[in-house]
Amino acid sequence: MQKKLFLILGGADSGKSVFAEELVKRLAGPHARLCYIATAGIEDEEMAERVERHRSRRGPEWRVVEGRTETTLAALAKNEVALLDCATLWLSGQMLAEPGEEADLPTAFSRLEAALVAARGSVVIVSNETGLGIVPMHPLARSFRAAQGQLNQRLAALADVAVLVVAGLPLVLKGELP
Repeated sequence: MQKKLFLILGGADSGKSVFAEELVKRLAGPHARLCYIATAGIEDEEMAERVERHRSRRGPEWRVVEGRTETTLAALAKNEVALLDCATLWLSGQMLAEPGEEADLPTAFSRLEAALVAARGSVVIVSNETGLGIVPMHPLARSFRAAQGQLNQRLAALADVAVLVVAGLPLVLKGELP
């Protein structure tokens, strides 16, 4: 299988993660290994329930790595297909990593892009499309929304295939699905 990069965009609870998991399984076929790169920590009960729902959908054939996004991508084997879920929570972690300090997002974005290019296996990235709603009132929320839009544009430019999932239905924006 030729290495490819897929970007799956959608709103909250749009079905993008389910679509992405099914795509990873289809890409992997019977012989490739599945790698789930979780970018979020479990910090409250709601997130714990969400993580458990995601885990229950996946079987034991998935290797799960929490955090260490760039390192895991760079070490991805040729016979692995990775699901990075999700770029939005990765971005949150970057923006909030050093309380009171402004994050160096261009450098963080470049590190992520370099790791994606270095990955030897295919990668499916899930990311929220946050720019379709109202303009947030809080300055941090506006900054986050703008940064998410910039990240999504950079990932889409790098991706071989970009898909927007709405109500569980995929709309291909770039490239072709296998």
